[in-house]
Amino acid sequence: MQTVPVNGYDMAYLEVGEGPPLVCVHGTLGDFRTWYSVLGPLSRKHRVIAVSLRHFFPEAWNGAGEDYKMAQHVADVIGFIEQIGRAPVDLMGHSRGGHIAFRVAQARPDLLRKLVLAEPGGDLDASLPLPAGTPAHPPLAARTARSVEMIHAGDIEGALRNFYEGIEGDGTWRRVPAAAKQQLRDNVVTFLGQLDEQRKPYTLADAQAIRTPTLLIGGGATTGSLSVIWRVLAEHIAGAKTAVIPDAGHWMFERAPQEYGAVVSEFLAG
Repeated sequence: MQTVPVNGYDMAYLEVGEGPPLVCVHGTLGDFRTWYSVLGPLSRKHRVIAVSLRHFFPEAWNGAGEDYKMAQHVADVIGFIEQIGRAPVDLMGHSRGGHIAFRVAQARPDLLRKLVLAEPGGDLDASLPLPAGTPAHPPLAARTARSVEMIHAGDIEGALRNFYEGIEGDGTWRRVPAAAKQQLRDNVVTFLGQLDEQRKPYTLADAQAIRTPTLLIGGGATTGSLSVIWRVLAEHIAGAKTAVIPDAGHWMFERAPQEYGAVVSEFLAG
């Protein structure tokens, strides 16, 4: 693990492999360990740089302060890319990290060569409505709020189970490997910041503004809005490519690391 000072904060990261730089941004409750399963496949031809966002592991955050904001994390990733001195880079984000990567591409396309969004999180505004018939799914914002209540009540396990099963479905928490559960536990306090992170919805103009060559990836078994948002964005990002990882859910790179790595590597090599 290494660190680099960015906007007054020491950002931790892992670096593996040699070649063109690929910066990886984790999602909610993740950190640089999120990408462990695909470090091998991706580092064969790339210098993979997996970063931990502000207030995530290895920091043991107490929830205090006003700097857990989407805009802050976007600014931090921009500053991180500038600090490592290898721009333009390929940028990959998952879930909330996909939203961050999208905003980086929108704000600073000069820093990027290619963009990979794995089921980016967030909401669509009225200019990008979800298609009719989108599968019903518990709103993730409500799940997050409920998890925060459970954290305050001391029920950490319940908070994590509530969040995870809100994405992957009832009964899935018990099948999560111990190491993956520990990573989520290590970052559970970040839920407290996410309630007021001031995340803006995607708009049609936002999607049309992306000019970086983009790949959007989804899990074939993902349900609810997360299974649809990336497809809607792909329709309006010029030249966007798409891929589906069969029989995998939201954390598709953990379920099928070789398949995921092959899809990403092929896109980056093209």
